[in-house]
Amino acid sequence: MAIGYLIIQARTAHEAVPLSGVQIRILNNEGRSVYDLTTDESGETQAVPLETLSKDFSLNENYAGTPYLSYDVYARAAGFNSTHVSDIPIFEGETAVLPLTLLPMQETQRGPLQAEISVGKPAVAMREMRQQEGSTLASPYILRQVVIPNPITVHLGTPSSSASNVQVSFPDYVKNVASSEIYPTWPDAALRANIYAIITFALNRVYTEWYRSRGYDYDITNSTAYDQYFIYGRPIYDSISRIVDEIFNEYVRRSGQDSPYFTSFCNGTTATCQGLSQWGTVTLANQGQSPLQILRSYYPKDIEIAETNIITGVISSYPGTSLKVGSRGLNVQTIQTYLNRIRRNYPAIPAITDETGVFGNSTKAAVTKFQSIFNLAADGVVGKATWYKISSIYAGITRLAELDSEGTSLGIGTVPPDSVLRQGSTGPDVITLQYLLNVISEYYPGIPAPSQNGSFDNSTRQSVIAFQQMAGLNPDGIVGSLTWNALYGIYLGIEQNVPSPDPGTDTIEYVVRSGDTLWLLSERYGTTVDAIKALNGLTSDTLHIGQILKIPSSQVSPYFEYTVQSGDSLWLLSRRYGTTVDAIKALNGLTGDTLHIGQILKIPSSQVSPYFEYTVRSGDTLWLLSRRYGTTVDAIKALNGLTSNTLNIGQVLKIPA
Repeated sequence: MAIGYLIIQARTAHEAVPLSGVQIRILNNEGRSVYDLTTDESGETQAVPLETLSKDFSLNENYAGTPYLSYDVYARAAGFNSTHVSDIPIFEGETAVLPLTLLPMQETQRGPLQAEISVGKPAVAMREMRQQEGSTLASPYILRQVVIPNPITVHLGTPSSSASNVQVSFPDYVKNVASSEIYPTWPDAALRANIYAIITFALNRVYTEWYRSRGYDYDITNSTAYDQYFIYGRPIYDSISRIVDEIFNEYVRRSGQDSPYFTSFCNGTTATCQGLSQWGTVTLANQGQSPLQILRSYYPKDIEIAETNIITGVISSYPGTSLKVGSRGLNVQTIQTYLNRIRRNYPAIPAITDETGVFGNSTKAAVTKFQSIFNLAADGVVGKATWYKISSIYAGITRLAELDSEGTSLGIGTVPPDSVLRQGSTGPDVITLQYLLNVISEYYPGIPAPSQNGSFDNSTRQSVIAFQQMAGLNPDGIVGSLTWNALYGIYLGIEQNVPSPDPGTDTIEYVVRSGDTLWLLSERYGTTVDAIKALNGLTSDTLHIGQILKIPSSQVSPYFEYTVQSGDSLWLLSRRYGTTVDAIKALNGLTGDTLHIGQILKIPSSQVSPYFEYTVRSGDTLWLLSRRYGTTVDAIKALNGLTSNTLNIGQVLKIPA
């Protein structure tokens, strides 16, 4: 029996927050459980082998059966709605990565609901005819340049249907479509030719504003009759993912033109068309033709592969040259800054101890682990795909931090306003509305984020309508009591149920010593002065020797990192931080007392609490908490003096750190 592989990744907020402790069950097509798994600190399971059919069947266009075996996945986690993904195709030698976007339960929700996602056979195996229409000319066009829409908005139905929209990153969209359209076992040249056609088809829709110019609020549909197949929440195959990472900003155009060519396609067997034959690409690839030669067999002979580096929604553009060990400069510093921030959410990424702006071994180690977590080629080199993925994850994480800070300053509270808002309304309640929609949009892909300008404009109305549709309310775009209550229910559910890997979720206790300041403590523990003050109810910056502070800390470490400054000595540092010279030297492998400005030292942490406090929520069990925080049921019970496994909502537990 042939073998394929499956990895499950549970993350939320555009991958900014990994979900650890998610319980996964994999069933075969007979309904028998074959694996019970739990996601790790990066929200991921190990790759598990699954029986399937020989890949020879998926390489034969005349084979009438199903050329793979299918599996089902059930996922559940405390505080989140469950997900069931059915009919997942597993191919010989292929690794399928299933992204699970679990939705937080609402504040008043009694129990989890279950989302249903059906994958099924790819479009190449379907018999339905395709009626793709589009422009193959250089005009008409609306956009001045070819732009990668990041995210791209996909309508999950035919153009005139009332189906919902989702927003996904452009590379993820292309990976999804390619995995939904064709078999991942095909020859490399055939895969590339099809992926070029998929990329270019989507960019043609964006460039010509095919749907938006007709009054629709999306870029493309997932209907095979009109566009190309997209199944939200489906698994992505590794062979396809690696190619897309390499070429996602390359497209097909005619010589002398900038506009993406209209690259229509069909399977070429049960459905024929004037464009590319998907099965025909396999034949041509087996004959030794290159991807461009294959494309020229179906489209005009003067087509060429072009590249665009205009990508919306990224913080900084790829510098054009790969970064690796030995590289220096601002681009290296940018990557180091981004990765050091990302590792607070993904602690499996090792700390970077290289000199700022110098790509050394620790930078390579951090890059390699990042690539491994996010399914990139783990070579430790920051190429185009790695640069944009780091930028994307960093943007998502900092966006959440900004929203958290903004929510505190707005004083959202738990009671919704009693106003009725509609298009044209202005004022502070509109700002509150826009803030809530922005937060919810981070966790619910079908909700577009409106501009936070205090004016109820059309983008705010479209966001409200999308929210109302998702919440099962009358989608009239007017925010009355029902909509306000639904907004607050989901917003407060996110606050209660989504784990925050940022410092501030868990705490350590610290005894103030001579020389301590809030700024020094915030630097030492990777948090902020405001976070410490808020956690301790402080109204000033004054500290007193012997005062006990709660310090936000996402992970309790036996040491913290310190950058040597002018005037520092080992003795002064040992006195300042309540340790010894010998302890610092031993931790850093030092043989002498000499220090250098800019040198990074590990300083032993002291006064670290052996536990943190946790408030029990709906759905929590001792077993789930032990899995989530890497401890045991007996350890929690012993620390809290518990004699049974019963928990009560609101109960405060001590969890071993």
